[in-house]
Amino acid sequence: MHPRTIAATAIAAPATLACLLAGCAATPSPPQAATLPAIAIATPETAVLHLPAASQLDADLPRLMQAAGVPGLAVALIDRGQVVHQRAFGLADRATQTPLRTDHIMYGASLTKAAFAWLVMQLTDEGVLTLDATLPQLLKKPLPDYPGFADLKGDERWKLFTPRMLLSHTSGLLNWRWINENKKLDIKFTPGSRYVYSGEGIQALQLVVEERSGKPLGELMQKRVFDRFGMRDTSMVWRADFEGRTVTHYDEAGAPLPHERRSRARAAGSMDTTLADMARFMAGVLRGDGLSPTARKAMLSPQFAIDSPQQFPSHWPGSTQAYRPIELSIGLGWPVYRSPFGPVFFKEGSDDGTNNLMLGFLRQGSGVVMLSNSANAKRLFLPAIQAAFGETCMPWFWMGYLPYDRPELLTREARAKPPVSPACR
Repeated sequence: MHPRTIAATAIAAPATLACLLAGCAATPSPPQAATLPAIAIATPETAVLHLPAASQLDADLPRLMQAAGVPGLAVALIDRGQVVHQRAFGLADRATQTPLRTDHIMYGASLTKAAFAWLVMQLTDEGVLTLDATLPQLLKKPLPDYPGFADLKGDERWKLFTPRMLLSHTSGLLNWRWINENKKLDIKFTPGSRYVYSGEGIQALQLVVEERSGKPLGELMQKRVFDRFGMRDTSMVWRADFEGRTVTHYDEAGAPLPHERRSRARAAGSMDTTLADMARFMAGVLRGDGLSPTARKAMLSPQFAIDSPQQFPSHWPGSTQAYRPIELSIGLGWPVYRSPFGPVFFKEGSDDGTNNLMLGFLRQGSGVVMLSNSANAKRLFLPAIQAAFGETCMPWFWMGYLPYDRPELLTREARAKPPVSPACR
């Protein structure tokens, strides 16, 4: 998720480990993970998932787009690991009245993290990485000695970081350092003790991946992910052949924003893609292509229970039990939860003028991909998912997907008592 979309304030870091307070230089002992015990959902998972009729979905979405103020939305449905329907709705550019197509170049934003997670798990399968090895074991020099991480010098807790923590957003780093008043990177929470969404943590893992593999991220992603899944129009950096096929993005007020031409591959979010390509990727994840059963299971299984009222800002104080019945947790790169249809995994992606969602039903091999060119698309994701699949118990309030017709939820009071469907309590 892009930092400018998050209204966040910095909070004081908790007390450091006793060793740090004493000034010793030895690597601290890993803390006990503060996970919540698993609780089975009350409703037996006997519900049968039915994919919506394409004609019904095609009729519902334009209405929802108009109500939510979304210029363009591209949607794909996957059934039993195969893409069965894809269509683009609305406009790629309002000024020129260009219709949106499924091959338009769109910004993937934090969907990049899901594709990166697949790469990390492949490297784990091959022994290039070990999920629970610490960074001192994986890097050639101390993390603060690398450009971009010098702010961590003097805080030995970075030595606790593991790929599992970085990929599951439990490193204790904030999303982005600019949230802090001094704009410096620091560790807010004891590593392994709390879920806090962190692009900074993903960037640290990119450093590990590049050093251990000996190859730049852009090359790794192209050969191991994009080429494998036939994602011909996906890249970690801008490509000249994308010119003329990009969308115009729109902020919440409807003001146009140009498509950014990114020149540096960033695991936290630099991927340009198309609906057709992301549908191929999601279908591959649902099939389990290219990963051992063990690696795929680890990626899409709970690693750490989530009790923050909302994903953003997840570093704010406070916790809730509202999501325990659905066992909302973080997997490796993907949040997961338990629905009436069985296990579900998902990934969102947001930036100025972009909102995207991928959601998969693990047991059925079915799912949906939605890419938009609007900051307002988050207002229609809940009604769109409900129209398509019925009650899935998607943790929409935690995801920030407040429906366009529920403005009363934009309050601190709502965050204090997150709304949950009665069927999902």
